Amino acid sequence: MARRPTPPGTPERTGLAHVADLVRTAIPPLHPAGLPFVAAPLAVALLAGKRPWLRRSGLAAAAACATFFRHPHRVPPNRAGAVVSPADGEVALVDTAAPPAELGLGDQPLPRVSIFLSVLDVHVQRTPVSGTVRSVLHQPGQFRSADLPEASAVNERNSMIIDTQGGDQIVVVQIAGLLARRIVCDARAGDVLTIGDTYGLIRFGSRVDTYFPAGTELLVQVGQRTIGAETVLAVLPSAAS
Repeated sequence: MARRPTPPGTPERTGLAHVADLVRTAIPPLHPAGLPFVAAPLAVALLAGKRPWLRRSGLAAAAACATFFRHPHRVPPNRAGAVVSPADGEVALVDTAAPPAELGLGDQPLPRVSIFLSVLDVHVQRTPVSGTVRSVLHQPGQFRSADLPEASAVNERNSMIIDTQGGDQIVVVQIAGLLARRIVCDARAGDVLTIGDTYGLIRFGSRVDTYFPAGTELLVQVGQRTIGAETVLAVLPSAAS
């Protein structure tokens, strides 16, 4: 296995310290929102006493929650005008649609990419572009299966509008699913975000829609797997001109 290069002047770590470095590199850290979900079953396992079945169940539940709330390091591409995927998952739709009505952006259809996240995918959301958050709006709704086309319009969701320095506007929408009952968004209006920043998560199955400026050429296809903060969904028209 290839080793990560050591910066010049850094002392060489050997023995257990080196093994610890390898473990930290191989195992993604845990998102803070997942700590209660991991701690509770771990506590059950520790208090199981002479009930091995309960101990095993607690450990298994803790491992499953740690896997769900994993927060891997990602490196965005160094490409002018790139819009990266806000989430890990599978591209469910590549089409045009009007952004959520509650945003007041009109009914003109805009290029859109919808990404479906199964319970096995990383569930943190990443900022698709660098820019300033214009607004964040939560809309109550239903909890239909997130892979259905109508989920964009009827499911509970959280929408964020980002203005880029080049004058483009990106809308990214976190959509709850059949099992997802909690949308977390840490971004607020006025925040300055950098491409690839983690800004939120959705618990247990969900979908994320990204709307692009008119005329944007989308670079992904239905069925393609995406990696949050790394897969390029499109290049903004302002960068292509």
